[in-house]
Amino acid sequence: MTPAGPADADRTDDADPDTLLPDALAPLAAAPARTALFLDFDGTLAAIVADPRDARPLPGVPTLLSDLAQEFELVAVISGRPTSFLADVLGPPLGVTLAGLYGLERALQGPEHDAWAEVIDGVVREAESTAPSGVYVEPKGLTVTLHWRQAPEQKEWVVSFAERAAADHNLLVHQGRHERELRPPLDVDKGTVVRSLAAALRGRVDNAAAFGDDIGDLPAFEALTHLTKPDGSPLYTVRVAAVDTESPRQVADAADLTVAGATGAVALLAALKDAAHGAAPKT
Repeated sequence: MTPAGPADADRTDDADPDTLLPDALAPLAAAPARTALFLDFDGTLAAIVADPRDARPLPGVPTLLSDLAQEFELVAVISGRPTSFLADVLGPPLGVTLAGLYGLERALQGPEHDAWAEVIDGVVREAESTAPSGVYVEPKGLTVTLHWRQAPEQKEWVVSFAERAAADHNLLVHQGRHERELRPPLDVDKGTVVRSLAAALRGRVDNAAAFGDDIGDLPAFEALTHLTKPDGSPLYTVRVAAVDTESPRQVADAADLTVAGATGAVALLAALKDAAHGAAPKT
């Protein structure tokens, strides 16, 4: 939390949103019209599944997001999924900002977009033609993710292919749960999206929270540290980690609150919505 922080004594782990809203989130509920929420999708709004093509938001999530957007100044879903996928599975929720591919879709436009999409298409073709059985090659337009969740014995192949393709095509390799993702070498991640969206709200928000579950969410957590009001004072911020048995420890270590997976994250958001209802409305 800012200005306190996750190392302070008031850190709360394993929040139980079915009883009381954690104290750390009380300032957000008290002033939703001055608060921004930055939310991950996979592992946070949707349960982790064996086949990423089957990922869907937990029941009630689209309506919950729309309800949150009515109370809070900003509700944004920032994901490694394409924006089109998020819009399809989420509705899209009214009033919710969707940012896909870690912000690459916002950063790359015109000829530069097309050039990198062509590079990724070539990597996808190569991966699909050589991947061993059980490895899922997930094309996303400007990125491609190689999953070994259903073939754990093929992790070495995926890691080796990703490193080789990155060197051959000037791409970056990003680590995820049982996967490697290849992206264009731009300084774009969830943190840059958070900073960009927050900059557009400068002077309109005093609080912010980020929810996530994986390594790719750490830049969003870190970005909260640098958000300030016009007078230079820090925003009050909270980082929430949705954790399970395979979660990277770094995510929980960087968080102010932890909850039990996507179910816990969605329950906490519902509790936040209920607590915020009736506070000063958005203008």
